Amino acid sequence: MNQQATTPVFEARGLVKRYGQVTALDGADFELYPGEILAVIGDNGAGKSTLIKCLSGAIIPDEGEILLDGQPVRFQSPMDARRQGIETVYQDLAVAPALDIAENLFLGRELRRPGLVGSAFGMLDKPRMLAEATAHMQDLKIGIRSMRQAVETLSGGQRQAVAVARAAAFARHVVIMDEPTAALGVKETHMVLDLIRRVRERGLPVILISHNMPNVFEVADRVHIQRLGRRVAVIAPHSFKMSDAVAIMTGAMAGEEVAA
Repeated sequence: MNQQATTPVFEARGLVKRYGQVTALDGADFELYPGEILAVIGDNGAGKSTLIKCLSGAIIPDEGEILLDGQPVRFQSPMDARRQGIETVYQDLAVAPALDIAENLFLGRELRRPGLVGSAFGMLDKPRMLAEATAHMQDLKIGIRSMRQAVETLSGGQRQAVAVARAAAFARHVVIMDEPTAALGVKETHMVLDLIRRVRERGLPVILISHNMPNVFEVADRVHIQRLGRRVAVIAPHSFKMSDAVAIMTGAMAGEEVAA
């Protein structure tokens, strides 16, 4: 990818966010390019969570601007970001355990039956939701025994797969994943990492927030390193060691001159 000739699909310039006397973001910049997996890493207090919340509409920055496809956008809520085709998979997943997989994929975006029964009586088009949910899961090569299974019967990795499939089904621009492998075993972690790659292969760039450095270096095309409220470096995993990333993240190595 020639980044010099490519417009970022998602960009932030000079974001500032203060909480009283605490400055969580101090002029933070960010660029996500088409067709890439960009990992965001940083020590506790680096501002990466605040940055992602600004990008997903969960909080409003005090200063700076956010651009989508080169055009300024201002999100007042996560719903605003979703309307712009930005879907977020949060660490707590936000799935409904008692509902089945198909119902979870369309949670909050249920399809109504055509005609009067749908518009006037609100009857759901469950066969269509089942068919479309099955197609989404198959497209991402997610193996589930039955789409009618309640989500509470699934393993942690399978629940994560349902949340990722829901995001990929409705995202038009970007999928943001917040610690998607947290609390998963080795096998399920690899399943989720493969799923992240498949989302990217479908043409959706992915923002991956993770503390797991081996996972980051396995799947990321570039790594955005956040420190003290701003971006200090962007590195290419194939050109740096994990220890270098940690050193930049903690301030043991200067990151100002490092570029991917």
